[in-house]
Amino acid sequence: MGNSKKQLATAQKHISKKMGTIIRQSKLYQTAAWGNTDQPDFLNQVIVINSQFTPQECINKILSIEKEMGRIRTKKNAPRIIDIDILYFNKEVINSKNLVVPHPALQDRRFVLIPLNELSPGFKHPVLGKTNHELLLKCTDTLNVKKI
Repeated sequence: MGNSKKQLATAQKHISKKMGTIIRQSKLYQTAAWGNTDQPDFLNQVIVINSQFTPQECINKILSIEKEMGRIRTKKNAPRIIDIDILYFNKEVINSKNLVVPHPALQDRRFVLIPLNELSPGFKHPVLGKTNHELLLKCTDTLNVKKI
């Protein structure tokens, strides 16, 4: 919702200020909406940060950033101003009430795998045992992902 490029830039500023240093960032990618397809295309980007915080502290900061930016959670896959996910946290595997890492659906979504592959093609998924590049090659998602 709104100016997606501006929302991503604002989210990066908040992440840098509250969570840690942004080390790398992918290009921006435009993709048709996932799940609820009756909405405008999404812009997606993957960033890599160096943070001193625990995964739980990071997800709490992410939820705070989303709220500060005006995100209101309604139903799953509804239009939103921003959606920040933790895809990986080093090589940790986390299964808690409000956080699952690696993100449980990243291997099913080209809009995640393409920017992940851009930044870290050889990083191995700690549960599936496949690299980001291998996951992208096997992904059955057919949504068009266009670099901007």
